[in-house]
Amino acid sequence: MRGKIIRGIAGFYYVHAEGGEGTGRVYECKAKGVFRKDHRKPLVGDDVELSVLDEEKALGNITGILPRHSELVRPAVANVDQAMVIFAIVKPQPNFNLLDRFLIMMGRQGLPAIICFNKLDMDEDGIGERYRLIYERCGYRTFLVSASLNQGVDELRSELLGKTTTVAGPSGVGKSSLVNRLQDRLQMQTGEISEKIERGRHTTRHTELIAMAEDTYILDTPGFSSLGLFDLRKEELAGFYPEFVQWEKLCRFSGCSHMSEPMCGVRDAVESGDISRMRYENYRLLYEDLREQKRY
Repeated sequence: MRGKIIRGIAGFYYVHAEGGEGTGRVYECKAKGVFRKDHRKPLVGDDVELSVLDEEKALGNITGILPRHSELVRPAVANVDQAMVIFAIVKPQPNFNLLDRFLIMMGRQGLPAIICFNKLDMDEDGIGERYRLIYERCGYRTFLVSASLNQGVDELRSELLGKTTTVAGPSGVGKSSLVNRLQDRLQMQTGEISEKIERGRHTTRHTELIAMAEDTYILDTPGFSSLGLFDLRKEELAGFYPEFVQWEKLCRFSGCSHMSEPMCGVRDAVESGDISRMRYENYRLLYEDLREQKRY
């Protein structure tokens, strides 16, 4: 039998095995000792082979880990297809420096990113459309939604079908409400799943995949307030700003940092409005942070 690890707690792995007609069952499994000998550890998101020890109690052993097509470090999870970061349009105002850090972190791990701005119902000034245009011009799929009124949720949901998506966002942006909305029509979790993993629900927060539909999972991660880019060199930073690419060829100097060099194509594009000034100012702040990091 094959399934996907949706949670791991204290040496136990909870494996969601697909059933017929949109049903599924979660088996509580241990990993065979052969993995420890080979220095291989199962991760949440792994597609695995399992043998059932007790069908009635849904107990089993993981006997094989299928090849991974991706592996994240933070959170430690396998086979993620894309990332989605959720911010509010208002209440609270978005921290764009934090958003850009997230996009850089995902870019470094080779994951395409989706941006979602929630609380469209509170956007009296229509500023969300400006935010959407800024990031769509940079090449990011960007959605404006209202979890409370269910606006824009169907379009967003279509981006998740058939994929495993890691979802993150700071506190207060309505992430939990939106995740619940996304499951409204697709939810296939049963009471059995909640009961199976109840032992960890009120203790330490664990990485968990939420099964939404066949081959569709959301990885709900804890809210974040800061993201370090500690092992990134300042010279690499510009490579994670895709909107810089077409303008860098107009820079006078090869390897231009776009900070203070004369005849910089990127800075000229900022002045002409072809590059978002807000994004560029975040770039400058992050560049200075990385320069200070290296110093110490």
